[in-house]
Amino acid sequence: MIRFSWDHQKNELLKANKARGSIGFEEVLSLYKNPFYEAMRSDDPEQFVSTGWVNGVLYSLIFEEREDELGAYRHLVTFWKSSKEEQRTYEKHTK
Repeated sequence: MIRFSWDHQKNELLKANKARGSIGFEEVLSLYKNPFYEAMRSDDPEQFVSTGWVNGVLYSLIFEEREDELGAYRHLVTFWKSSKEEQRTYEKHTK
């Protein structure tokens, strides 16, 4: 079971942002319930992007792999509605 964490203050800001769909990290996690695409985003800091569907909208979610005394978990950094290029990449890798 993958564990997740995020900054709760940032989560409230994201929920208030209509351009991002007025949703928070809790809702965007549902992208993992459907086919999704994952790739490395950057090396420094090491971050990854998951792209998938949330309530009929394609989102891109940035996360970092971290560890604590309980083991590995994903720290969610931010998300947005995917661009057309991100949508093409998603379609290419999930068919």
